[in-house]
Amino acid sequence: MDSLEAQLELLLKGEGIEVQGYDSPLEDVVPVTVRKTVCYIVAAVILNEQEVVMMQEAKPDCYGKWYLPAGRIEQNETIVQAVKREVLEETGLECEPSTLLSVEERGPRWIRFVFMARVTGGTLKSTSESDAESLQAKWWDRVSPLPLRARDILNLISIAVKYKEKASHPVTVPIEMPCSLVCHRVLAAFLNKSNDLWLLASNQGWPHFPVTACGSSSAELSCSVEVAIYRLSRECLGEAQLRVKTHGILSLQHTGAVPGKADGVCFNVLVTVAPLEGTSSQSPPDVSSAKYSWRRIDNDDLKIQLLERLSFASVVPFLN
Repeated sequence: MDSLEAQLELLLKGEGIEVQGYDSPLEDVVPVTVRKTVCYIVAAVILNEQEVVMMQEAKPDCYGKWYLPAGRIEQNETIVQAVKREVLEETGLECEPSTLLSVEERGPRWIRFVFMARVTGGTLKSTSESDAESLQAKWWDRVSPLPLRARDILNLISIAVKYKEKASHPVTVPIEMPCSLVCHRVLAAFLNKSNDLWLLASNQGWPHFPVTACGSSSAELSCSVEVAIYRLSRECLGEAQLRVKTHGILSLQHTGAVPGKADGVCFNVLVTVAPLEGTSSQSPPDVSSAKYSWRRIDNDDLKIQLLERLSFASVVPFLN
């Protein structure tokens, strides 16, 4: 296994690291299966100079309403394959996902991945081509009245427009690496006023960034990111009074190649640990378990990259 700095370099590049175990598991955790124990949704925002591609719903419960092209990931399907399929089925357009824009979690059993995508072929579906997937598709100027299935997409479109104007994070696409659970690899950073940097490491087996699995209890289902990271911080740092902030996603891993064995997702998440407001410390807080330790990062290039990510919030956001 590569050194912690080598692992950090990979994740800052948007790459992945094989999940070989879980440092903060739960007793009730079992491998997830797409469309049985977990639901992954993909959505695509496709923009031209002024407009966004919209599709008209054919489903009975929202018939005639308009929405972004979106739908569930199927078994044996990667996240990117699902985006391409849903866009083609619902709009008639071929597309290439260019970057992940945001991730929304309603616990580990419902996760939506929103992508910016560009058209690579096809033609917009007309009413004469309507089917069970959609009635038609069109470019919407975002101003003209349009009956929407739900207004949540307005924020997603706004995020895409801002990203197009000025990219808020590097291009991020899923890395095809297998994982059996929904989990988070946590890059927990401590910075002092001198910009000295430490990262939290697990010492189980080899030095690596802790991987915390999401469970299926009612508490875990309510908000998996915050709960799983809070559970890890309590295990590592005990009752210390600290500010633990989740900034967002550096990269994510998924393949979906083997249903029930590789349907999980690993989010590589950037977190900061800091003293409570009004207090300060030049050293990271004591760990309460021998399983973990703080590792100082002395590589200046990696420090600069990580500081830039933190300073400019240059990560894919989790949406509430």
